Amino acid sequence: MRTQSQAGVGQRTAAPPVESPSVERRAEEFAARRRGVFRTYFYHHPRIMDVLVVLVYLLISSASLISVAWTVTNLGVHAVVVLATAVVLMFRRDKPLTVLVVISVFELINISLVTGSGNIGVGIWFALYTTAVHYRPLLSFPIAVASSIPLTIFTFFFYRFPNDLLVSEGPTAEQTKIISAIMMLLANIIAAGIGASVRSARQHDAELRQWAVRNAQLASVAERNRIAREMHDVVAHSLTVMVALSDGAAVVLKRDPVKAGEVLGQLSQTGRTALTDMRRVLGVLRAEGGTSLSPQPHQSDMGALIEGFRQAGLPLTFTQSGPPMPHDPALALTVYRIVQESLTNVLRYGTAVSRVRVEIENNLNRDELFVRINDNGHGSLSGLMGPNAHMGTGNGISGMRERAGIYAGTVEAGPMPQGGWMVEAVLHPGVGTS
Repeated sequence: MRTQSQAGVGQRTAAPPVESPSVERRAEEFAARRRGVFRTYFYHHPRIMDVLVVLVYLLISSASLISVAWTVTNLGVHAVVVLATAVVLMFRRDKPLTVLVVISVFELINISLVTGSGNIGVGIWFALYTTAVHYRPLLSFPIAVASSIPLTIFTFFFYRFPNDLLVSEGPTAEQTKIISAIMMLLANIIAAGIGASVRSARQHDAELRQWAVRNAQLASVAERNRIAREMHDVVAHSLTVMVALSDGAAVVLKRDPVKAGEVLGQLSQTGRTALTDMRRVLGVLRAEGGTSLSPQPHQSDMGALIEGFRQAGLPLTFTQSGPPMPHDPALALTVYRIVQESLTNVLRYGTAVSRVRVEIENNLNRDELFVRINDNGHGSLSGLMGPNAHMGTGNGISGMRERAGIYAGTVEAGPMPQGGWMVEAVLHPGVGTS
């Protein structure tokens, strides 16, 4: 059964703590699903990927050598260059630019000493891919073009195509040189483009991970600020009411023991309810990634709240005009907290208070909900802004303004010309439900 104190502090409900993985782990799991099983495996085992690249290079070079073995000279030199290139490719991840330069030299040796070799440029493709993964496109694409220049110059001015490779009715040797140079340039640019695409995908994953972490941090800060407001409401309201009830019990103890007993019963109930509320609020702080707190007072809680303050000694009158408020638990909580905080301030700081008015006016035509609380006390102003200002932290009014801001509302608080203090909040219920 739901229990509530005479002061109207509503019970909060919170789900039990739920274990959840860290934000970084969830972001990594999401990236792994995007990459797939094989890419994720090689992503976490980069050296195995390096061995696979070397094997692919050796396979391409061997297939090319076998297909044109009858036209190739200096096969021994060719084999040495291929093996040396394979060894150098093992270091492409650590020193991409150095590996690119060394392999470019090996390719020049290969094309100059091995006539008819069909694997010219293959090693450069893998090196350019790695370079493009490590460096920005503004740098990697010019490097791809620059790496094509040595082979292009050698092909134009020094390389002589074997006559067996030229077709009598096909392109001439000069035309074949031009076609070969264009193909080498395009192949290098394509290799760099693939690397740039992989780099962009990895950057996107990193940005998603950073965004997830930042979003979780902001959500955590916002939730903790909200919990801090709840703690302020629970502690400030409950303790204020308890102090007022205990003072009242002390006054009437000798004159009316029965009445004093009733007041002490209300005091005990308020304390127990406050302890329950605090345990549930603190439970959310202990639960990493737990569900958020959602206190949702019923419409009847407003009456209990008013009655509780009357029992604590405030001469309250409550009026509500216009149609009923929308069925919005968050809006009900906002109105409830504004009234609760305002009356708590009157109880704490007001002196010689003989009248306190609480008015709630719902204007559907203008989509405005007015909440007004005013009193005729003489100490409200001094308690909040004068010599006793150290008694308040300012969290109450700022918390009311934050709550009202959810509904594009405003909260004004200050002294009235005829004396006393007034709090007026204007909310726009349609904003929160749109």
